[in-house]
Formats: sequence, structure tokens, C-alpha cells
Amino acid sequence: MLKHAIAVATLVGTALTSANASAFCLFNCDYTKTKHPIVLAPGVLGFEKLLGFADYWYGIPSALRDGGAKVYTTSASAFNSSEARGEQLLAQVQTILAVSGAQKVNLMGHSHGGFSVRYVASAIPTKVASVTTVHSPVKGVNGAAILTGTDGTIAGSLVQTVGTAVSGFITFLAGNDYKENFMASMKSLDPKGAAAFNAKHPNGVPTTACGEGAYTTNGIKNYSWSGTSAVTNVLDPLDTFFGVMSLVSTSEANDGLVGKCVSHFGKVIRDNYPHNHGDAINQLFGVRGLFTPAPTDLYREHANRLKVAGL
Repeated sequence: MLKHAIAVATLVGTALTSANASAFCLFNCDYTKTKHPIVLAPGVLGFEKLLGFADYWYGIPSALRDGGAKVYTTSASAFNSSEARGEQLLAQVQTILAVSGAQKVNLMGHSHGGFSVRYVASAIPTKVASVTTVHSPVKGVNGAAILTGTDGTIAGSLVQTVGTAVSGFITFLAGNDYKENFMASMKSLDPKGAAAFNAKHPNGVPTTACGEGAYTTNGIKNYSWSGTSAVTNVLDPLDTFFGVMSLVSTSEANDGLVGKCVSHFGKVIRDNYPHNHGDAINQLFGVRGLFTPAPTDLYREHANRLKVAGL
């Protein structure tokens, strides 16, 4: 825990420096300047940087900072339960609040990170101004259910072994030392696990199949957005994976992993961007579909939305 505290303190110091030393700006210099800092929570794989240079949120923090926002990135287990990853984020948010002096934070979580930010909002509601989930499977992923269905079998043991190896490798490259549990992650993300989590953390979760959730709960503004294009650029290596997974993840329009309707949370900004699950965080290295909106612009627009709302 001490190592994590030191790491987060270093992260906060670096982020403060970056936030206060924005790039030279000629116009819209305060376009993204929210009242409260923005905290970004990663999804599966859970890293901030791999090998010190490959960012999870490719180009997104800098795009937000250039408009005046204070932005903090966080890390988590590559694979673990929603609760375990939520506790990891909670510790980092508390450190960010203490070191920065901020009264509240605006939380944004991609994919499984959407569960993490919701967990933190439940734990410390008076310290959270808004919760935004991005391409997050609020009601679960069928692909995860396929894997959890193998638990306790020889196939399940193989899945767990491969998943543990992948998570260990990612953790090593990211320089983290979190505990990993691949099957716990899949159980959290399958529809049954998601339903159990939603029962404990219902704020913002739609009560109808494809509706919106409460826009405001406990004084916290809730937002979400997602996409429905699994394959967006054949030059992006990730698109092959998302193209295949889109066939087994869900029968509805999806981003390669997460269905359109299951991504709904709070106020749905839009659920059919021409983006896949990787495009949502500007991966791989900014490659996206021709004539599609830049993911960095979506985050900038949302930061401005938060600013206008006084958040």
C-alpha cells in the first residue's frame, strides 16, 4: 500500500505540473477548465503507461489540459473484480484530493473503469461532482459469460492460466504490483456479475432495457457515451479482435465488446458514435475511421459540458 501511495503522490505531482504548464494557447484556452479536476480510470489491462511511453488514454489528457483542465490518470489491476479495482481507484482518488486540495473530482471511466468510478461515487459521494462512463458494459458482456461458464473445468483452468499470464505481463510492462484475478474480472463483467454490482450501486443505472438512468443522484451528475462500429480502420490491428468479438459479445449493435443499450448510464450523450472499444480511448495510437470524430474532441466537448454545468 505504501508503494501505491508514493506512486500516486508522484503521479499527482506530475499531473499538477502538466496541468499548470499547458501548451501555448491562442483561443478557447479555458474551454475544458472544469471547476473540479478530472480523474480518468482505465478499463481492462488497467495501465497508465506501458514501458513508460504507451499511454492508455492516447493524447486525451494533454488535449484536456490544453484547454485548462486539471487531469489525473490512474492505474488498476489488469484483471480483477469490480470491487477490487474500485478500491484501488478509491485510494488514488483520496490521495489526489489530499494532495491537490480539490473538494471534489469529475470521474470518467472507460470499459471496466466505468464500474470503478461508480464504486468510488458510492463510497465517497460528497467528494464526487460527476460520473461519466465511456463504452462501459453497465449491464454486462455476453463474451465474459462464455468464459465464466468454463469455470471449474479443464477449459476454465486453461482460460485462467492464459488470463493470468497476460495480466502478469501487462502488469510488468506497466510497472504495477496489483493483485490479478482474471476469472474474477470476467465474473464481474458477465451479465449476472454486472447485475449484482448494479444492485449494490444502482445510481444512474437505467431501470428499462434501453432507457436512460437518473441524471443526478446524491448531487452527482451522471453521463455516458458509447459507439456501435466494431471495425473502423483495417490498418488498426485492434480492429480484427473487435470484429471477431462483436459476433459473440452481444446480438445488438456494439463497439466490438459492449452493446449499445447495455452501455447506457445516466444521461446518454450518444450511444452510436462510429467508434469501437479501442477508439473510445484513441487507440491504437490515434488510428480511427476516416471522417469519424476525433476521440480527443469528445472528451474536450464533455469537459466543456461539465464546465458549463458548474462542475
